[in-house]
Amino acid sequence: MSQKPMSVAIVTPGSFPIPSGVSSSVEQVVEKMASQLIKRMPVYVLGRKPSYQPVREIRNGVSYIRVRYRGPTIYRDEVRKHIAKLKPTIIQVENRPRYVRFLRRCYPKVRLSLVLHSTSFISKSSISNKDLRACLRAADVVIVNSDFLKNIVQAKAPAYAHKVVTHYLGVDVSRFKSRWSEEGIQSRNQFLQQLGYENRKIILFVGRLIPKKGIDHLLNAMKLIITKEPTALLILIGSAFYGSHRLTNYVKNLHRVGNTMPNHVRFIPYISHSEVPKWFQIADVVAVPSDEGEAFGLVNVEAMASGIPVVATRSGGIQEVITDGTVGYLVHPRNIKEEFPHYLLLLLADEELRRRMGKQGIQRVQQHFTWEKAAETRHDLYSRMRGKRLFI
Repeated sequence: MSQKPMSVAIVTPGSFPIPSGVSSSVEQVVEKMASQLIKRMPVYVLGRKPSYQPVREIRNGVSYIRVRYRGPTIYRDEVRKHIAKLKPTIIQVENRPRYVRFLRRCYPKVRLSLVLHSTSFISKSSISNKDLRACLRAADVVIVNSDFLKNIVQAKAPAYAHKVVTHYLGVDVSRFKSRWSEEGIQSRNQFLQQLGYENRKIILFVGRLIPKKGIDHLLNAMKLIITKEPTALLILIGSAFYGSHRLTNYVKNLHRVGNTMPNHVRFIPYISHSEVPKWFQIADVVAVPSDEGEAFGLVNVEAMASGIPVVATRSGGIQEVITDGTVGYLVHPRNIKEEFPHYLLLLLADEELRRRMGKQGIQRVQQHFTWEKAAETRHDLYSRMRGKRLFI
């Protein structure tokens, strides 16, 4: 008797609609992963229903099922009802450990995976260690995006350390094109001309404007950089919140500092993720000054796919993505004041170095960080899980 085809139901947190240009990185990752997994098996994505999206639709072959979000308890119960009808082989829960424990009670025989994107929902402020261990016990496998995050999870729940596996994230190389290609050079020049930045050397930051992203360090570095490189321009793309331009006190302070360098700092409020690639193409270098604790940082692989060198802190999983001295430079957080401006200036002054590092970044992405590779790794794992429990 032949086996039923393998399928996966992906349970998103319910915080943001999916697909959406104003979602968090979790939803972006799910959308990209699903678009590749669908080539290998049926994929159902369960998420929050906004007023402008239907309850059900199929996009790129992926079935999206949406429910009204009226708090996590009601949301997960509505999700449970849909899963009962779908009868998937695998239930994949995104970034919400408690959903795993709940769904295990409902579906004791279904294979359950928990995908963690950061430390946010495994920290003591979100869940006690006792509850976290109970949630990890309920999962068949725990998937993380870096060995850095893997070590944190294993330290919190040593009894379930064997369940934790690292799957690196990817980048859509069809959207993030090399700035050194003929097409990239043409689109770069057009956008630079449109912005009036043809003769500027551009440092780009893309991300949330929150303290742990370290933007204040970058603004401090600019004070020195512009004395040595007067054409330098720092472009900061992002807001404090996903899909909102609301200013926090931290952001207001960033603006105050930026306003002291009006010809060298430009703030671009949160933009749709679909608009991001064209901004990468005009960059000469991408800056990632995150404080310690960054699990992965999609911006790093997006910059590399665009052929842009990265200057980043040795923060968490970033060290697994950026190879120091090859695709960019890594700076220890305690040396950020001295080393960040040093390496930014080094790259701004040397186009051949930028080109060489940029092309090496493209090669590294193609070897390790595409969504095709990420989906292949995920499918192989689920295939092994199907017939038996992967971990005892």
